[in-house]
Amino acid sequence: MIYTEIEIILIEDNMDDAILAIHSLRQSKLTNKIVHLKNGQEALDFFFSEKEFDGERYVNSHKIIFLDLKMPKVDGIEVLTKIKSDAKTQSIPVVILTSSIQDPDIDRCYKLGANSYVVKPIEFENFSKQISQLGLYWTVLNKTLAPR
Repeated sequence: MIYTEIEIILIEDNMDDAILAIHSLRQSKLTNKIVHLKNGQEALDFFFSEKEFDGERYVNSHKIIFLDLKMPKVDGIEVLTKIKSDAKTQSIPVVILTSSIQDPDIDRCYKLGANSYVVKPIEFENFSKQISQLGLYWTVLNKTLAPR
């Protein structure tokens, strides 16, 4: 059991979007450790259980969470609610990265504590560029508190 620090958590059930997002982050020369969680239940287990993930335990040094809303098992709203209501995780910035442009979703996410709400572009090139820019902003430019 190794304790590993990670900085970028991608919670995304669509494998094509996840692969493109990870590729885009790598193409922008980010060397941060990235963990991809495939659904909301996996995300809750990752943050709030004592289970290992891929044979490792992770320390709380996360710089950013990219969170999809529409996922099976447990949706993104439920994940956001739990993350922002727990003292261990509430200071981690959460960027909602979704296809939903519905005002109620946007309003609810901000009321629950989301730090940003970004609608995924449909076009490959725009999606890739947007993910790169988000990654650079949240891991390089944005300043966060040191993990406790």
